[in-house]
Amino acid sequence: MFEEKKYNNKMSKTYDVFQQELASLRTGRANASMLDIVKVDVYGQKMPVNQLGSINTPEPRTINIQVWDINNVPLIDTAIKKSELGLNPQIDGQLIRLPVPDLSEERRSEIKKIIKTMGEKCKVSIRNIRREANDELKKLLKDKEISEDDLKIKERIIQEYTDNQIKIIDERVSVKEKDIMTI
Repeated sequence: MFEEKKYNNKMSKTYDVFQQELASLRTGRANASMLDIVKVDVYGQKMPVNQLGSINTPEPRTINIQVWDINNVPLIDTAIKKSELGLNPQIDGQLIRLPVPDLSEERRSEIKKIIKTMGEKCKVSIRNIRREANDELKKLLKDKEISEDDLKIKERIIQEYTDNQIKIIDERVSVKEKDIMTI
């Protein structure tokens, strides 16, 4: 039997991932979630920074990482430098300070493009989920498990979910772009 809720949940999870990616973008204010996209190659695997030390923002323009294992300090330093965050770590023993500089107009434009790209990727994922749902519906129709009318009704419901999610993504992209341009 076809469960539209399953596809609605998939779309919601896709949006949640998009939200996390957006939160990791640098907006000019220090934010611990900016480091969520940084993965450090330690202990034979890639780990997020927040699993290797405690992160806090003592000032609006500074992020501090208190690294638990001193051997990981250079690894975290390298991972941050390689990331697209444009941050320059300052090491003081097991403490890594990340001063967050003001965004230049050029960097703001770059970030705006990144936001649009993230939004487009998310919308493509949502549409792929819609296609997956429609394919399942067509298979059920072919196997005579649902009628033509049921197919049309379910397709309409899936399309409504899709339109709704895409509208939310567009709104979120717009809000984030304004945020980037007004800081």
